[in-house]
Amino acid sequence: MERDAVDLIVEQWARARPDLDASPMRVLGRLSRLTRIAERELKALFAEFGLERGEFDVLATLRRAGSPDGLTAGMLARSSMVTSGAVTNRLDRLVAKGYVTRDLDPANRRTVIVALTPTGRDLIDRAVTAHLENERRLLAALDQHQQDALAATLRTLLLSLGDQAGSPHPPGDHPHTSPPTTKDGTRP
Repeated sequence: MERDAVDLIVEQWARARPDLDASPMRVLGRLSRLTRIAERELKALFAEFGLERGEFDVLATLRRAGSPDGLTAGMLARSSMVTSGAVTNRLDRLVAKGYVTRDLDPANRRTVIVALTPTGRDLIDRAVTAHLENERRLLAALDQHQQDALAATLRTLLLSLGDQAGSPHPPGDHPHTSPPTTKDGTRP
């Protein structure tokens, strides 16, 4: 069987500290390494469209929301995976590029509505198509059954850590929550 860098790390820990069970590193170490590789690949793809990752996230959130009228800035912040301050910075850049509009809601002048422009909609449609092709390429070593099994396993793990549907922020990432704790008050 071929070995990867994580195999070596786990073996080194087994030699250096045989009293420790380093087996969790087999999963979390690989997830960490995969995340870094995927982020690098995604960043390169988004750059081809003149976007940063966060800008892509905002455009994709607006597009998948399906409302031609757009979303309030608050809804956008809750639907994306960042704070409202980060959304504001991204919106400033996207407005300057002509991809979104930001207007006061005529029904409530205290509410800002953010919507895709036709140019922004065209861009995100092209970018998300390329993004999905890129993700397929990254997963090509796994057949569909393996991808389905991995997706189900990762869902189980995420749910066990409190990452529920309707909560866009993973536990610990949301600006107003803390990571889950065990019965004795420690973090898992």
